[in-house]
Amino acid sequence: MTIKLKITAIKPYPVWVGTRNQMLVKVETDNGIFGWGESGLSGREKAVVGTIEHYREFLIGRDPMQIGRIWQEVYRSQYFEGGRVLQAAISAIDIALHDIKGKVLGVPAYELLGGKQRDRIPTFASTGDEAEGDVAIERARELRAQGWQAIRFFPIGQNSKDIFEPHESIGVTASMLNKAREALGDDVVLGIDYHHRLSVAQAASFCNKLGRGTLDFLEEPIRGETPEAYESLRKMTDIPFAIGEEFASKWQFLPYIERGIHQFNRLDVCNVGGLTEAMKVAGWGEAHYVDLMPHNPLGPVCTAATIHLAAAVPNFAWLETRAPETGLGFDSSDFFPVQPRLDGSDYPVSELPGLGVEVNEEAIKAQSFRFWEAPHLRRRDGSVTNW
Repeated sequence: MTIKLKITAIKPYPVWVGTRNQMLVKVETDNGIFGWGESGLSGREKAVVGTIEHYREFLIGRDPMQIGRIWQEVYRSQYFEGGRVLQAAISAIDIALHDIKGKVLGVPAYELLGGKQRDRIPTFASTGDEAEGDVAIERARELRAQGWQAIRFFPIGQNSKDIFEPHESIGVTASMLNKAREALGDDVVLGIDYHHRLSVAQAASFCNKLGRGTLDFLEEPIRGETPEAYESLRKMTDIPFAIGEEFASKWQFLPYIERGIHQFNRLDVCNVGGLTEAMKVAGWGEAHYVDLMPHNPLGPVCTAATIHLAAAVPNFAWLETRAPETGLGFDSSDFFPVQPRLDGSDYPVSELPGLGVEVNEEAIKAQSFRFWEAPHLRRRDGSVTNW
């Protein structure tokens, strides 16, 4: 059966939900079926809106069922292809098209990706960036008691709004993690996200202060623009690396996967180019025994799309969840009446058509965008450092 549809509208909605903006995109069709997508470029949503408006000019009238063709057209339709802003817009549109196609065919989105390989999606939980030292260890104990087998810490000083001095963080953070491993035992997966705040030398010093076997993954210790820098760090430690949440294409993942630099892809479906591009990275990773540990920091649309990706690929480890961090409000039921819900420490895979998420459009229309800026951190000498 041939189904003929046309895209009739593409509507960007940058809206404040909880403590951050979410960049939602709705794609409508001529038969009344619509899909929702989300962009992951947090803090620069207005730039994504502009890109969506450019793409909208030539996507109106296109067949939304031709997801792969549309991906190629929006990527290749300008001389200056790619980049984080354009890919964030492409991601949102691509996810919305998968939502539409699943609804049209009456199947969950994972069926469009090859079918379901798992029924439940294991997650990792975080201690929260405000918890430090013994407080963080106690919070990890609580998460362990609640059923989480994989727990992520944040470095001491992570929550600073002005000063972050790497050398003041690495020693006390390493001491905290060594104590955490002793307190929690060897049967729990422990990791830390350094949010690319370190240099190669600082990251190596940090790793050398850890007891052997303390960490199961080290997330984003340095910035990812230069694979050679990560290769240098790789030679100095055997701790598995989890990197790539800011990567905006399969090409950015290429050197890391091909050179065996890292062990976990922190892929974000809302940044990398949607489900279309994410499946290509997953396949590439499978060939090199690199598992997915998806980045999932914001809304339920991103969570739903990532659950379908996680259900469909063999090389999957854990999905990030923010659920234990109460008070963020990213998954407000007022805006998302139907959304993924944790069952213990896992997400059950939805059997609903498409993504299996519903958005209260009237509620988000009434919710204004707010300019939000991440802290601009500096070191004690006054120089700018990474957030």
